[in-house]
Amino acid sequence: MSNAATTDLLQQRYGEQHAANALNNPVIDHLLNHRSVRSYSDRALPDGTLETLIAAAQSAATSSNLQAWSVIEVRDPARRARLARLANNQRHIEQAPLFLIWLADFSRAQRIASQHYTELRAPSYLDSLLVGSVDAALAAQNAVVAAEALGLGTVYIGALRNDLQAVVDELELPPLVYPVFGLCVGYAATDSAIKPRLPQAVTLHHETYQVDAAQEQRLIGDYEALAAAFSRAQGQNTPGWSEQVINRLKDESALHGRERIGKVLNDQQLALR
Repeated sequence: MSNAATTDLLQQRYGEQHAANALNNPVIDHLLNHRSVRSYSDRALPDGTLETLIAAAQSAATSSNLQAWSVIEVRDPARRARLARLANNQRHIEQAPLFLIWLADFSRAQRIASQHYTELRAPSYLDSLLVGSVDAALAAQNAVVAAEALGLGTVYIGALRNDLQAVVDELELPPLVYPVFGLCVGYAATDSAIKPRLPQAVTLHHETYQVDAAQEQRLIGDYEALAAAFSRAQGQNTPGWSEQVINRLKDESALHGRERIGKVLNDQQLALR
């Protein structure tokens, strides 16, 4: 059963009204305590931090043991500045002591195959794109959990996909590789809070996908009130959650250039079929 610390974390994640019960475990508490960090101190990372995070990343599950991902550490300040501009001017890309770009990568497999005089055809299919992207995401999340265990903060940078071709060019990526997202890592300069999530009753289904529309509407309303209170407490003036979802997905204008990703992936010889 939950102890006091776990209960408090669950209440922060779901609100008191919808706080779920969870088994008590230090690792679970560690996961429940996750939050995004967008302001970093200039405190240097301990020696071995990068290698530790990559070891954790490589311990994640990988489809068919293909290990179809790679990661680039970017240190050069000028390159970081260019990447920050491409990612909607997110200054923490320049500020964080460690910036990693996670890649779906089938070029390594093709180099191996070329040694055996074989041309790989499967990477051009959509499923391979999913395999590489999921592999990269699983690896990165392991790295995030490890970073937080070391007292570090992190934030993912999906906006690197806003101008995917420019990022491909900046990183000199070969065919069969694309950047899935970036990741900032470092010591937080300011405290950040645990952001609320939807109640489990909205996201958890049993046996089949079943929705009670009236209940869902009520529970999302409860969540929007919780999320609005969170935003006010953080000094933010953000739209309601439903409005954010609609604005983000209603048309391609909210994609900020990501509507062109398909062409870039095809140029990288990915997702052709």
